[in-house]
Amino acid sequence: MKTSRRRFLQLGVAAGLSFGFAPRLLLRPARAQAARRRALVVIFQRGAVDGLNMVVPFTEARYHDLRPNIAVPEPGAGEGAALDLDGRFGLHPAMAVLQPAFAAGELAVVHACGSPDGSRSHFDAQDYMESGYPGIKSYADGWLNRHLQSSPSGSGAIFRALALGNELPLALYGPAEALAISGLNQLRIGRGRAEELVQAAVAQMYVEREDLLGSAVRGSLEAVDLAGGIDDGPPANGATYPAGALGAQLQDVARVIRSGLGLEVAFLSVGGWDTHSNQGGTAGQLPNLLATLARAMAAFRTDLGSLFEDVCVLTTSEFGRTLGENGSLGTDHGHGTAMLVHGGTVKGGRVYGSWPGLGEDDLFEGRDLAVTTDFRTLFAEVIERHLGNPNIAAVFPGFDYGESTRLGLY
Repeated sequence: MKTSRRRFLQLGVAAGLSFGFAPRLLLRPARAQAARRRALVVIFQRGAVDGLNMVVPFTEARYHDLRPNIAVPEPGAGEGAALDLDGRFGLHPAMAVLQPAFAAGELAVVHACGSPDGSRSHFDAQDYMESGYPGIKSYADGWLNRHLQSSPSGSGAIFRALALGNELPLALYGPAEALAISGLNQLRIGRGRAEELVQAAVAQMYVEREDLLGSAVRGSLEAVDLAGGIDDGPPANGATYPAGALGAQLQDVARVIRSGLGLEVAFLSVGGWDTHSNQGGTAGQLPNLLATLARAMAAFRTDLGSLFEDVCVLTTSEFGRTLGENGSLGTDHGHGTAMLVHGGTVKGGRVYGSWPGLGEDDLFEGRDLAVTTDFRTLFAEVIERHLGNPNIAAVFPGFDYGESTRLGLY
């Protein structure tokens, strides 16, 4: 069975993280705080978000015709209408808290975005997107890990790459170090005499070892030690996060960024987007999910204040949903979807990408929004222009990316 330092960190095995060992007797001091740097926060909407209801193509008659029960009304149609973005597309009203960010040029939309591979399998499509190899099941690492490996601004900061969740995502799998934890509270432990004695015993057994286990223990102890200096007070600037996992995760990411620990990449997952039945139009299952996402993103931006100038939040999903609603008042697995780019460096206030239309001949396989922007184009532009890594060929090997393919987000 393959293992790695990241796996030890994820499972909390190294240094006995799950048992609350306190790192007060390290054989060497923890690294100093890193300089302020740009950060990318990826939110993966697992289950395939309905991009057609998230960012509504309200001028398309077939959108309304094929969704008689779940379509979002066009702007100006009364309560629950879409929020006009540019005369063609509207934001779902449940995401109204993000409309000011779009107006201020901090939020951009990339529509008809997705994978060139037509798989409708959640597992395959998620793996293709996280590995960065559409249609290829063999992989050695993920796209974010390849960025970490190839970035000229690479550092040895323990908190350089952080995944918040129950497991290490494929996007961060690979040789570059990445920390996977369920939350910062996992690293907040006691400081009593008993904990110090146990930690001393662990350090004596493992810290000086030069093998994988020794490396994992040293990294875990260092992460816990650094976490002790992270502010665990309330969010800054009056920010209020929504209840639930996503709000808690983004609040933790904001704490790490404010603490100056050199965070460059954070990866979060949020499920529930597989809306085969009772999806809801202006109210219901999908609107509730969209409201939580929008409120969490808005709170994160408020929490960071001026630090948000160096941050980009990217939302992504393995594929979209069918144009037509099904007999269960939901949508089935589709193809293209909408992705959001929210940050201080993005040229927001626009809907990017080539819109394919929703005519019968425009659809992918006669049923889905076509993909006109390969997800790698979007990811590569964020990596190159926001994080400053020009080595796109190392991040997405074999992918044709250059001046003529850029979206112009930066």
